[in-house]
Amino acid sequence: MTIVRPFPYRVAGIHAQIGEVMPIDEWARLVRVPHRYHPERSVSGEEITRLIGVHGKSWDAERRFASLDALVEVARGALASADLRPGDVEHFVLSTSSPHRIMLDQDSFSLARRIGVPDDVVPLQMGAGCGGLGRAVAALSRTGLKNSLVICFNAVSPMMEPDGASPPLYIDNALHPFANTLWFTGALFSDACTAIVFRHDADSRGLCLYSRDSHSFGEEPGFRDSLVHYPGGGLENPPCRPGSEQMSAFGLNTQALAKYYAGGMMLNHRALEEAMPGYVQAVRRIYTHQAGPQMVENFAELARLPRGKVPTNVRQLGNLVSAATPVLFYTDYLHDEIGNGDLACFSVVGAGPERGAFIAPVHIPAPVARTRPQVPRPMDARDPVQPRARV
Repeated sequence: MTIVRPFPYRVAGIHAQIGEVMPIDEWARLVRVPHRYHPERSVSGEEITRLIGVHGKSWDAERRFASLDALVEVARGALASADLRPGDVEHFVLSTSSPHRIMLDQDSFSLARRIGVPDDVVPLQMGAGCGGLGRAVAALSRTGLKNSLVICFNAVSPMMEPDGASPPLYIDNALHPFANTLWFTGALFSDACTAIVFRHDADSRGLCLYSRDSHSFGEEPGFRDSLVHYPGGGLENPPCRPGSEQMSAFGLNTQALAKYYAGGMMLNHRALEEAMPGYVQAVRRIYTHQAGPQMVENFAELARLPRGKVPTNVRQLGNLVSAATPVLFYTDYLHDEIGNGDLACFSVVGAGPERGAFIAPVHIPAPVARTRPQVPRPMDARDPVQPRARV
């Protein structure tokens, strides 16, 4: 049974940056992933689209995400839209699977200092995957703190070679337990950083849920696979030991991921429906994790979500990990697809495994800044051909 709890907060601020929106053909020529069965040539953009469904990437060719500067800018932008100062922040979370420094949570400490978060605020850095926002919200819901700043960040492009090509670790690796999936880590995952501000609101109709599904997964036994496997760099495979470098890469258990996404998203949906009957009609938009085009579109159809309710951008931008749903919300807000007074629903699943969802009212008191490159308008998950205007 999934427990749904009150979430007495509203969405009070948002900001986001993505990389260059790069056609998948151009990305394939830049990165030059060797073809597994024809090593004399690279995988083409057409082949990548056929295999995983994406036809574009958010790709930081200028390496803006190679430092913390973009994250600081996005955080300040979100606070400005919430009409708050850094000193007003009482709860600070960084969710990332691509930290600039991997030990001692140094990214969150550096960001807190540079943003201006007070020294008595605990910096919480989560080495989270796609479900990071759900985890952050679940933790916030139990605090009663007034103002929360949550940064979600993912970047793959800085891991590439200086000329943009895939590193050998991801294309010639026989030791990793999921070596066959390493090549499309770069093809599927993309670059984005977002910041979202939550403000406590005793009158909020908000709800939230969270589960690791380790003891049970619906009516099934607990889910044991972590979905994404990065076994190198820790005590299990310490640095400088033979094979540690080959283990320090993101490999996907694609079958487990597809099963968990489909089942986890439906469990989120059913729990929200039980807690707030008719929630699909009550909320203005439902922001679902953008794991992959087929998974996103299949869930929208299976849950019978109406057209115009579920935006998607994974075909255009790739999987933005924990930043995926905030980017959708940010784009919607800029294009008046959602606004103050509306209810927003976010539903995510990710590595761990973990899943979470929340419903919260939107009230952003100050203008939301636009960024360059411009984030493209989402498509509709029930009709992923072109963006749909608000009706």
